[in-house]
Amino acid sequence: MLLAVDVGNTQTHIGIFSGDEIVAQWRTSTEPRRTDDELALVFRDFLSLADLSFSRQVTGVVIASVVPTLTGALKEMVERYFHFDPVVIEPGTKTGMPILTDNPREVGADRIANAVAAFDIAGGPVIAIDFGTATNFDVVSEGGDYLGGAIAPGVMVSAGALWNSAAKIQKVELVAPKSVIGKSTIECVRSGVLIGAASMVEGMVERIQDELGAQAKLIGTGGLAPLVLADANVTVKLEPTLTLLGLKIIYERNVDID
Repeated sequence: MLLAVDVGNTQTHIGIFSGDEIVAQWRTSTEPRRTDDELALVFRDFLSLADLSFSRQVTGVVIASVVPTLTGALKEMVERYFHFDPVVIEPGTKTGMPILTDNPREVGADRIANAVAAFDIAGGPVIAIDFGTATNFDVVSEGGDYLGGAIAPGVMVSAGALWNSAAKIQKVELVAPKSVIGKSTIECVRSGVLIGAASMVEGMVERIQDELGAQAKLIGTGGLAPLVLADANVTVKLEPTLTLLGLKIIYERNVDID
C-alpha cells in the first residue's frame, strides 16, 4: 500500500492507495511546528482507523509539502518509523513532465502533482484549478509540458480579509447566494465572495485559453470547488483527490530510483 501526504498551508490531506484505489483518506490541520515524533503519533492514529500500522502493509510513502519545516520532519518520521525513505516531490524528483517556467525549482510540489494528475486524466491542453488557501491555475500543454499558471487569493483568504478589515461586515457562513444582487449585507457578502470567485475563474480560464490559442479541459479540486463552480459558466470536471492521484503517479515514476 502507498501512503500519500499532501501538506498544504492550512490542511494536510492523507490518503492510502491499494493498487489504483484510494481506500482511506483523512484531513488534519497543518501545524508547522510538529516534530517527527508528534507526526508519528498523528499518523499512527490515522493508520489505526484503517487497521494499518507503521510495520504492516504500507510499503511506500510519497510527500508533497509547501511547508518546509514539515517537509524535513515528515522525512525523518518516515525514516524512523516506516524504516525506508519516502519519495519527496522536490527539485530533482522525476515527474515525467517538463517544467517550462523561468525557475522550475520554485513551482510548488502540489501544483506539479495537480498538473501531472490532470494531464493523466484528461490529456492536454488542460487547466487544473485548485481551491485551497490560494486558488491555483496550472496549465499543461497539448504535449504534456507544464507551462505555468496563476495564483490568486483563496476564497477563505479573501473572505477573511474582508471580515477583518471592514468593521461593519460580519463573518457569515459561505453558502450559495440567492441572487447576484444581494438584499442584505449577508447576501451581498455571499454574492461578492462566491459569485465573485466564480467570475474570476471564468475570466482566468478565458484569458488562459486565449493565450494558449486552444480550448483546454478543466479539472477542479479543493474543498470549496463545488460551491464556487456551481455559479461558474464553465464546465469543470471535479476530482476531489487530484493531488493525491498526482502523488501516486509521481511515486511510481521514482520507485526504481536509488
